[in-house]
Amino acid sequence: MNAAQLRGKFIALKNHEPADMNGLLDFARQMYLRGEISIAEYRDIARELESAGAYQPE
Repeated sequence: MNAAQLRGKFIALKNHEPADMNGLLDFARQMYLRGEISIAEYRDIARELESAGAYQPE
C-alpha cells in the first residue's frame, strides 16, 4: 500500500478528504495498530508522508 491507496481508503471509510498529511499519517498508524497493515507497510507509508510534509507529534 502506498500513500495514494491509503488516501483512497481514508475517503472510502470516512466519506471526506483528509485535512492534511498528518491526518493520513494518523490513519496509517490506526490501521497498523488494528493489524490491517504490516510494520513494513506502515514504515513505507510514514516515510512517504513525512517527505510530503507530515510529522509525528511530540
